[in-house]
Amino acid sequence: MGRSDVTSTETPAGPVTSPFQSAASAFSLFAKMSEGTVAIDRSGRITWLNGKYRRLLGIADDTVVEQRPIEQIIPESRLREVAESGRPVLLDIMRFGDQHFVVCRLPLRDANDQITGAVGFVFFDRLDYLKPILSKFNRLERELEARRAELAKARRARYSLSGFIGVSKAVRDLKTRARRIAQREGAVLLLGETGVGKELLAQGIHEASPLAAKPFVAVNVAAVPETLMESEFFGVAPGAFTGADRRPRPGKFEIANGGTLFLDEIGDMPLSIQAKFLRVLQEGEIEALGSNDIKHIDVRVIAATSGDLEKKVREGTFRADLFYRLAVLPVSVPPLRERPEDIEHLAERILDELPRGEGLAAWILTDAALQLLRRYDWPGNVRELQNVLERATIEAESELLDAREIGLAVPSGRNVATPAMNDQDSLNLAETLKMAERAALADAIDRSNGDKTEAARLLGISRSSLYSKLKTTGMDG
Repeated sequence: MGRSDVTSTETPAGPVTSPFQSAASAFSLFAKMSEGTVAIDRSGRITWLNGKYRRLLGIADDTVVEQRPIEQIIPESRLREVAESGRPVLLDIMRFGDQHFVVCRLPLRDANDQITGAVGFVFFDRLDYLKPILSKFNRLERELEARRAELAKARRARYSLSGFIGVSKAVRDLKTRARRIAQREGAVLLLGETGVGKELLAQGIHEASPLAAKPFVAVNVAAVPETLMESEFFGVAPGAFTGADRRPRPGKFEIANGGTLFLDEIGDMPLSIQAKFLRVLQEGEIEALGSNDIKHIDVRVIAATSGDLEKKVREGTFRADLFYRLAVLPVSVPPLRERPEDIEHLAERILDELPRGEGLAAWILTDAALQLLRRYDWPGNVRELQNVLERATIEAESELLDAREIGLAVPSGRNVATPAMNDQDSLNLAETLKMAERAALADAIDRSNGDKTEAARLLGISRSSLYSKLKTTGMDG
């Protein structure tokens, strides 16, 4: 090691024929032109570093670098990538400490055209006359780092379990189970209707787990076309198909490596891709589209469905083995209609986050509006509640949201549930009838787009009766 000739090199096993021999003249030319030369074997270990490069790096002793991984000596080196891919990098700028080098990297091949390693040449070590290029390089590098930081931040969980709002026993029990599950390593299957907050709960589980600082990547399986599903989840190798990028494109499993991958609407995954998912869960291995290389990953999967997966298993549209692998830790998320005591707290949080008009301190729900909200069955759950409240604030003429605004905001054709009278519900008959009348009036006006004549027709009353009822219910404003 460190000898000036380039036709052989020493390794712990003794002398071996250098891969440079097949291109000795080209190597000699590059070596003379360069300010430094380094070579590695296929495993990324340094096999040769010439004297000029050692002096450039401030290395006095050959034994310091002998058979060491290239990154231990030159942290920013990408020579290993060239040795692995066989693709040259003809011009690049590399940082070493506070220095910048213009470098060239070439693969090395034997007589059988097999890759045996890679060689790198430093062409410039004084970049004073390249300041414009270097300045642009530094700017692009800063922009790239900023973009990477943004992506890393975007791949973090935004919510914790405390963000899952509710005071009901159902929610308290749910959070307790979620915290226990967060400390486990198995796959999680969240079961619940659309809009109950399954992704928020998944983020909360991730945030409460030892993986909190790692990526959280969410994918709606139903939104991914079947033809793109394999590449979306497992990635694409360079040149995998005509028109494919020459650079590898990582899939969602690789992006989430070390963290959590949330798969919403897992029941919509086609059978053709389920076997590959099962392999990932069982073996922790992925294989990119167009590649024979296997990558090992460590990802926690949290899946969610609003459908009946067990029914799909019986129908043969979902693999039983995949279902049982996903359902190691099942969690049922209760619908909003089963926890009406949470509606007030949810509404307050939602209204706090909605924009307010000029001069308005905060949105305020009247008791009548709140009682009306509690009467609905909310098939769209929390998501529908959020939409209704947002529409109500648009209809509102002040910060007070009354039954009128709520009635106008609820989708047409929806009915108020009959109130169950018990010790916790002290509404008298008159109040109940008044609320129901308000809701019916608001629905008719909404369906008629404000046409009072049409609204009266829908209600089966005269136009004058309609105006009278609007006045007595306070809805004539």
